[in-house]
Amino acid sequence: MVSEQARHSIETLFGKAVRANLAVDRETDVIDVSVNYSASADRPGTRLHVLTIASYLFRLTTVFHLPQDPAVSAYFTRQGEAGSLTEVFGEMANMCCGAMNRELGHHFMHLGMSTPNVLDSACVPFFDELKANYIARQRISINHAIAIDATLFLKAYAPIDFRIDAGAPVEETGTIELF
Repeated sequence: MVSEQARHSIETLFGKAVRANLAVDRETDVIDVSVNYSASADRPGTRLHVLTIASYLFRLTTVFHLPQDPAVSAYFTRQGEAGSLTEVFGEMANMCCGAMNRELGHHFMHLGMSTPNVLDSACVPFFDELKANYIARQRISINHAIAIDATLFLKAYAPIDFRIDAGAPVEETGTIELF
């Protein structure tokens, strides 16, 4: 139900969105995304940032596995960002999925995006209930020093086939203030 081209497009789209939105310093930070990474089990205390993009044809659930690690916290809060790691990362994850939503909007009509939800790592076994037709596990490496896993769950309600231009830039958008 999910073509190989659509699978590759989802992976490409995710990688572009992550590189454009998860860097604290876009000039110097290096972000690498490993596709189909075989993630290890989440450590206790890992926070899952969950966002969903949905249409009549599919549901794409993106889960960022954010470890509660001092190095991760120091990275995301180093620019004097107001708020906790959960708040700061949650906004960045929201911008990442917003970029994916905008790009998917060029291919599918009537898209909606959820607000970010934060869950405990104890919820991981229940993701099987999403009954995804395609699962992509990713490893996001930032400055070769910290790593965040992500899992994409695509549930198709009809055949899905589309192509993302890997060379096209991600649209720049404004940021939303955290209150």
